[in-house]
Amino acid sequence: MSDWAAIAASGELTPEQLRAVAAWLLDASVPAEAKASFLGAFNRRGETPGEITALAEEFLGHAVPFEVPAGLRPVIDVCGTGGDKLGLFNVSTAVMFVAAGAGARLVKHGNRGITSKSGGADVLETLGIPMDMDPGRLQNMLGDAGAAFLFAPRFHPAFAAVAPARKLLAERGQLSVFNMLGPLLNPARPEGQLAGVFSDTLVPLYAGVLPRLGRNRALIVHGQAGNAGVMDEISTLGPTTVARLGPNGTEVVTMTPADFGVPVALLDDLRGGDAAHNAGLIDELLRGSRRGAMRDIVLVNAAAAITVAGLTDDWAEACERAEASFDSGAARTVLQRMQRVAGKS
Repeated sequence: MSDWAAIAASGELTPEQLRAVAAWLLDASVPAEAKASFLGAFNRRGETPGEITALAEEFLGHAVPFEVPAGLRPVIDVCGTGGDKLGLFNVSTAVMFVAAGAGARLVKHGNRGITSKSGGADVLETLGIPMDMDPGRLQNMLGDAGAAFLFAPRFHPAFAAVAPARKLLAERGQLSVFNMLGPLLNPARPEGQLAGVFSDTLVPLYAGVLPRLGRNRALIVHGQAGNAGVMDEISTLGPTTVARLGPNGTEVVTMTPADFGVPVALLDDLRGGDAAHNAGLIDELLRGSRRGAMRDIVLVNAAAAITVAGLTDDWAEACERAEASFDSGAARTVLQRMQRVAGKS
C-alpha cells in the first residue's frame, strides 16, 4: 500500500494517483487514522484546482445519479462550504425558495448541520420535505416547483467510509479537502452555481475548479461580518468579495450592502437556532410577516442566484425580481409545491 501521506506532501498528485487515492479513501477497510494522516498532509501542502477537480469527478462517479429531466436545464445550485461559525439562520435554504419563485431552477445539494445547529436538510424536514425521496420524486418536484433538494448522504453513500477520518480531523481542528468538496459534488451537475466560501483563499481556488466541473456561470462569495469574522454568504454586515465567472474569465469585485440598497445589519438580527426555530423564521419570511435584516440578506443572496441563473446581469433588476418573488407570494408557492410533491403517495 502506498504511503499516501508522504506522497501528498511531496508535490501535486497525478491524475492516476488521484484515481487511486479516491478509491483508497472510499475503501471501508482502510483505517481512519491512515486516511486522516493523508488528508492532513494534503491540506497542509495545499490542494490545487486540478487536484480538487479530479477528486470531485472521481467522487461524482461513485454518486447515485440524478438526471435533470429534458427541458428543465439549465439548473443552478446555491450552497456554501459552511465553517463560518456565526450561527446564522439557513440563508441559502431560504434563497432557494426566493430564487425559484423568481424563475430560476434550482437543484440544491446539502446535508444536515455539521458546523451549525441546523443544516438545510434539518430545516426542510421540519417544513415537511423528507430526505428519503427517490430521484423520480425529486425530478417531479423540480418540474412542479422549480426546486429540489438532494440529500448528500443519500446520493453519496460511499462517503460513509470517510466519515470516521473526517471526525478525527474535526477533533484535531484540522481542515481537509472535504471542507471544500461539499459544494462541488452536486450529482445534477448544475450549469450555474452561487458558492459561498469560508476563506478568502478559496475564492481563486473555486474560480479555478468550477469551470472545470461544467459551471458556465458562477459567483463565488466571501463576506465580512465585522468583528465577528466572516461568512460564506453575501454579507449585509460588511463588504463581500464577489468573483463572477463567465465566458470572458473571472472578474473580482468588492460589494457592500449599499450596492444592494439594504442597510448594514447587526449579527444578532441574523442569528438562528435549531431546525424548528429556523423553519419558523423561513416560514415567516415567505409569508411576509418577517421583514428587516433577515429578509435583506435573503434578498441580496437570491439576487445573486438570479444573476447566476442568467435571468438578468443587472444587480438592481435582480434585487427587484427577488423582492417580487417575496411580495407576490411566488417564493411561498415554491415551498407549497415542494410540500405537495413530497406528500404524494
